[in-house]
Amino acid sequence: MSPASDLLDSLPSEASQQLKEHVNQLLLEIIRPNSASQFAQNASILSKFREAVAQGDLKDDIEFLRQFRALVPITSYEHYEPFIAKFFASPCREADVKDMLAPGLPCFLATTSATTGKEPKFFPRYRPPTQYVHRAMTIPSSEGTIFAPFTLKYSKVLKIDCEDSQGSQELAVCAVSSGFMRMRMNWNIEHDMDRLDLWIPGQTAPYAVALIEGNRAFFLLHALFALADSKVTTMSFVFANTFVSVLHYIEDEWLLLVDCIENGIIPDIETTDDLRGALKKHFTAHPARAAELREIGPPGVAEGWAVRVWPALTKFIGITGGIAAVIVPKVTHMLGPSVTIWSHSFGSSECSVAQPYLNGDPAIDFKVTRIAGLIEFVDVLSDEPSEPVLSPWELVKGRHYQPILTTRSGLWRYRLGDVIAVKGFTPDDGMPVINYMHRRAGSSFEVCTESELTSAIISTAKLWIGQIIGFTVVRDERKMPYAFGFLVEIEGEIVTFLGNDAKKAPQQISELLMASSYRYNRHFWSGVVRNSTIRLVEKGTFEEFRASKCDKAGISMAQVKVPVMLSDETSTEWFLSKVIMEL
Repeated sequence: MSPASDLLDSLPSEASQQLKEHVNQLLLEIIRPNSASQFAQNASILSKFREAVAQGDLKDDIEFLRQFRALVPITSYEHYEPFIAKFFASPCREADVKDMLAPGLPCFLATTSATTGKEPKFFPRYRPPTQYVHRAMTIPSSEGTIFAPFTLKYSKVLKIDCEDSQGSQELAVCAVSSGFMRMRMNWNIEHDMDRLDLWIPGQTAPYAVALIEGNRAFFLLHALFALADSKVTTMSFVFANTFVSVLHYIEDEWLLLVDCIENGIIPDIETTDDLRGALKKHFTAHPARAAELREIGPPGVAEGWAVRVWPALTKFIGITGGIAAVIVPKVTHMLGPSVTIWSHSFGSSECSVAQPYLNGDPAIDFKVTRIAGLIEFVDVLSDEPSEPVLSPWELVKGRHYQPILTTRSGLWRYRLGDVIAVKGFTPDDGMPVINYMHRRAGSSFEVCTESELTSAIISTAKLWIGQIIGFTVVRDERKMPYAFGFLVEIEGEIVTFLGNDAKKAPQQISELLMASSYRYNRHFWSGVVRNSTIRLVEKGTFEEFRASKCDKAGISMAQVKVPVMLSDETSTEWFLSKVIMEL
């Protein structure tokens, strides 16, 4: 792993000036065309900007940028919602939604997973310039394949009636990864079933697997094709948790999967009926491979199981920060020391923010990008629309900020809600290298950050609990003052936690929070909050929760995470119904 010693603590004046020029050019590329959109022309939040631009020289780039920085405030989803709602009208006419946030019609509507319990948000995503449309993943090396479960699942299809009686256009509402895969490959929904013979070079599974409904069937079929392929060099999951879920599916159905590989059989699994014929064409008997797998055995406790199954495996790509951090010991144990872990890009349904920084630690270091949009920043404690917005060259190493997005798909200084820390600046182009910290908290959770809660449960688990599969934190008001109530799923049998040592865990968490959080310390000693509580939930709880959320949102479970801080009452009650004991 390369150290991040090349990073600059601050930018020299020449590098700063060069970065300003690049950023200004990018900003003009975005807001010049998008200023003619329906949103830019009609949204009240941009009225002062419109007035100033109309009164000045429209062709003066310097003045145009100055007015943007002076008069465009920070925006939130509420400002865009009335405009986006027009896509869901019935009938939906092209004239009503064309140029809504950016020129033309979007390629798809990206939907959030609504894991916090709120209603999902929708963001029109438009085709970027050709040079920024990434190619679909292909063979990661000259001889290897990539195990990267992707889905083309969507929650609904919107029909847009085209002008001049030219028929209609279908618009998928889906996860951003599914939408971009369709966009890159020019795959429309209408011809999904016409592509069943397709197999993208370098992928372990054929195209048909991406159409499977239901999480169990989806992951089992991906696992089947991956296990049959001994040449996997790369694994790629959105969240590292998903890899562990796949391991659980493999372990539960090990004998079935190996028998299918030996005999060239597609298992009879729910939701696969319409695709079984196509899948069978792509799957042949591999008796020798089945024999290898039987000798290795299912995923268990042995270190490096993955490299025994896939000897060429060298890289694992998946988010290991935030809520996924608790699963990292399990992931690294199953992969073994020879596999390098990279993160996926840091982004959201709204926009890509940063890419792994390969000269540092690619699992946690990200370089802010200038592809999908301009990323600006505000101080982490800011909640005011009038708070000064900082450009990349104005950041200070070590400080925490919230990203503000101005995107090619028509967002104007949109507050993302994540918190990042600045690690330094790259010597080649001066862009910031950042670390993701946590989501901004709300209500009583302001006492602790997601990072502090996650670190506390990880440290406590190492001492008293063991490997955690998942956790979330609720406000425990069974007696007052309230406590941070940790709901935890562990690996293995609960009976092993009936000893006295595990009972020390709640006190340990409180002590760690007092040591790491001044606010928690102050609230504890002033009687606002009491010692934390830990309740164990039944096996499979977190996977079941993610599955229910993805079914509701119409996206893959691979893209759903459970929030560190759970404030949604319905979700909280559901988790509490799964509690089987308290430490």
